[in-house]
Amino acid sequence: MSSSDTAAPERLPALLAEHGDLERELADPAVHADQVRARRLGRRYAQLAPVVETARALDAARADLDAARELAAEDPSFAAEATALEARVEELTARLRELLLPKDPDDDKDVILEIKAGEGGAESALFAGDLLRMYLRYAERRGWSAEVIDAVEAELGGYKDVSVAIKSRSDEGIWSRLKFEGGVHRVQRVPVTESQGRIHTSAAGVLVLPEAEEVDVSVDPNDLRIDVFRSSGPGGQSVNTTDSAVRVTHLPTGIVVSCQNEKSQLQNRESALRILRSRLLAAAREEAAAAASDQRRSQVRTVDRSERVRTYNFPENRINDHRVGFKAHNLDAVLDGELDAVIDALTRAHTAELLTAGS
Repeated sequence: MSSSDTAAPERLPALLAEHGDLERELADPAVHADQVRARRLGRRYAQLAPVVETARALDAARADLDAARELAAEDPSFAAEATALEARVEELTARLRELLLPKDPDDDKDVILEIKAGEGGAESALFAGDLLRMYLRYAERRGWSAEVIDAVEAELGGYKDVSVAIKSRSDEGIWSRLKFEGGVHRVQRVPVTESQGRIHTSAAGVLVLPEAEEVDVSVDPNDLRIDVFRSSGPGGQSVNTTDSAVRVTHLPTGIVVSCQNEKSQLQNRESALRILRSRLLAAAREEAAAAASDQRRSQVRTVDRSERVRTYNFPENRINDHRVGFKAHNLDAVLDGELDAVIDALTRAHTAELLTAGS
């Protein structure tokens, strides 16, 4: 009995063949002359590796099980080994079925993460700063690089609006880890400006976008209106005496992106275009998802800032993700970048939904 007898058997031979082709391509030194192509192939190879390893392990376990059953028929002392191998086959079958689920096409992409202060005024801006630090620390823990590409600071600290590009230094896809972070993040704590010691609730919005490459989204320069203006600091204080800030408007969609973090107009223009491409890609994905399965639509909705997804309660040192009922009393550690537990819970819940839909 072959591992191809598991769920989605028609996909497995093609994936095994693709893995072999990639292995041969990556062994060719000429491929590595093109770093972009080599990185793309390497990511796909790493993505397929668990499928290949699990399929091979399943085939080996099934062969061992057949042998153990034959021996057990003659010698009952082999029955326990056969039972253990049956459990192993079941475990590997379930694992392979999970690995063969349809993949999000953006899972291997880097991301642009935007944080915007919302309800709560100055306290919301301070919380936006806390969220930025949390994601920067998480990126550091994962070995990713993070670059703040635009930021509008608030008068009392924190940010009214901040955008950061997070990139993987390896073949690990960042979107697969951060795609469920989008939504309204709520904080409950005593603000530094509160003299009576009362707990206030405020919120900040997080939007996570797969970073689009130029090959993903074609932007016609004729569809853009580009305006320049003078960068300003908190409270409108001028921090730049030249018109280096850039506002890009995509006329067909009405999407507007402003960047003023860099010192040169050219740099701000490039940063704005990076964000614009990612927003256009996300809009295209959402439009396509509207005609797709309920699971895919629900995934897209998690990027909608209209939904409250998580609460950070400082008095109780508690974090609560409302979508999956995740709760932990280690808020200080989470804000220091220990996000894996909550992200893993979200990923498991999404996988379970896909398995249920496919059963």
